[in-house]
Amino acid sequence: AAVLIKTWHQVISLFRQSSTQPRWLFIGGKSMGGRIASMVVEAEKVDDIVCLGYPFHPPGKPDTLRTKHLEGLNIPMLICQGERDVFGHRAESDSWRLSHSIQFSWLTNGDHSFKPRKKSGLTEAENRTTAYQSIVEFIAGTQR
Repeated sequence: AAVLIKTWHQVISLFRQSSTQPRWLFIGGKSMGGRIASMVVEAEKVDDIVCLGYPFHPPGKPDTLRTKHLEGLNIPMLICQGERDVFGHRAESDSWRLSHSIQFSWLTNGDHSFKPRKKSGLTEAENRTTAYQSIVEFIAGTQR
């Protein structure tokens, strides 16, 4: 994780040194990429974060949470998560101690890649579209 954290710090530093100076800086990632991004946002004074399929715990180990740094998060965060993700599913979420700045977009019957079971009648593409729409709404709602 240390190499990935260092890489995020370097990328953000390069971005801030560039001639492009946007009003807001959003970062994020999928799975471990989102987890690592969530670990650097406050130190880097990032405005918002979006995570896709956050790995709340290793599969089959719901008591080994990777969320301590999310308890006091003061930055708006959106997590798009499959309802049956083995890294943290909807039925477990009430037991997680998370900051009130975190909001969820639960993807119906989705796994870690947002793929639903066939019997649900939904498609992975539909869940991805739901995630994209949630991200657009989140960004629009957090711009200051």
